[in-house]
Amino acid sequence: MSATPFPGDPTPFPHDARAAVVVAHPDDETLWAGGFILEHPAWNWTIVALCRRSDPDRAPRFARVLEHYGARGGMRDMDDGPDQAPLEPVEVEREVLGILPLAGYDLILTHGPRGEYTRHLRHEEVSRAVSRLWKDGRLTAGEVWMFAYEDGGKQYLPRAIEHADFKWALPAEMWGEKRRIVTEMYGFTPKSWEAETTPRVEAFWRFSSPNDIDRWHVREERRE
Repeated sequence: MSATPFPGDPTPFPHDARAAVVVAHPDDETLWAGGFILEHPAWNWTIVALCRRSDPDRAPRFARVLEHYGARGGMRDMDDGPDQAPLEPVEVEREVLGILPLAGYDLILTHGPRGEYTRHLRHEEVSRAVSRLWKDGRLTAGEVWMFAYEDGGKQYLPRAIEHADFKWALPAEMWGEKRRIVTEMYGFTPKSWEAETTPRVEAFWRFSSPNDIDRWHVREERRE
């Protein structure tokens, strides 16, 4: 399965790069970056979800998805109650460090600073935790990419942010495979929010250093 390169060839990583995907929930890795994972099958992927380890439906499905991607990984059981009570930052950081088998990666993918839609607090907390750990040197990575999607304040399904650093329209075959993972492997119905959301265009914010994240926040505040 081949894909059109991102503009500017933003993937100058080794052919066997060590890459990690750090997400709040099983299926987030596929919804927001499944095409990118599929495009790099030779990479050494680690995919971790910080919630739902005790979920008798989602946990085994996540394990099968990891096998499909040829990735290692695991799950934690961070609180994911419907009230979304805020978690202490140190707790989220501890969960991230407790599940990643290595400290150093060529690339880490994770949630956007504001999540991907309105609104799931766990997505934002995971993004902040990865940022802090990278800044403190407790996680090392050549680059960190964050998912770049928005839903206009619930006005429409999540879609790629127009001014994201990189956007990529998945070829039809690859998008079909990504959607198949969502519907067949994760078991979401074709009319579910997850299936209808599954982005054909994937988008990322790209950060080469923790300071880039601070500059991103300043830049985005000026846009508002």
